[in-house]
Amino acid sequence: MANRQKEEEHEGASTGELLIEACRRNNTDLLTEILSAPGLRDNEDAIAELLNKTTTVLGNHLYHEAASQGNYAIIDMLLDQPGFECDPVNRTEGDTPLHSAIRWINSEPPEQREFGNALVEMMLEAGSNPRIRNKGGLTPLQLVDPRNEGLKEVIRKHEYAALNAGDFVSADEVQRGKAMAATAMAAFASAGPQKDEDEDEDEFSGSDEEERAEWERQRKARRG
Repeated sequence: MANRQKEEEHEGASTGELLIEACRRNNTDLLTEILSAPGLRDNEDAIAELLNKTTTVLGNHLYHEAASQGNYAIIDMLLDQPGFECDPVNRTEGDTPLHSAIRWINSEPPEQREFGNALVEMMLEAGSNPRIRNKGGLTPLQLVDPRNEGLKEVIRKHEYAALNAGDFVSADEVQRGKAMAATAMAAFASAGPQKDEDEDEDEFSGSDEEERAEWERQRKARRG
């Protein structure tokens, strides 16, 4: 009976309409069913193209639809799909899904902030760019309710990490650098005195006894 009701609900709906419905209603079962259909099952490229190109009549992508409702489960599932685009831009505001998620959090009561922060952190860790500006010139951070310090801190942390990517070295690299420096210093120390002796031997080339005496005095002074 349940299967028949499901078939009646889906009858006449296109794959795109079903995907939009799944993302709006946080329906992971429906999304799984769609992606398991013939022609899509085990075809990562086809799935990525379908998920990335399906939009609503207003120009929202599937990710926008899920983010604007705070649908954590469906977003988590979307982000697990290989090739899924993290920063599509919608037609009306030029928002990314990260903008959409923050608009949703701003509309929710303060009790929802902890959940909202976790949602945004998941999106950022999956690759959402917090520095993209919408048509109004605003980044996601600039959309955050000023009273929501926790969310601002989550975004700032990821912005800092992105700005400093590649500026840090690993412990192994530090150890290798120290070893190379120690080897160079040891070689320099061992070669130094020999060089001085060679220079001493080559420095005097005359035959005058007074010059030889002066040279010997200077050599002894250098050696302490």
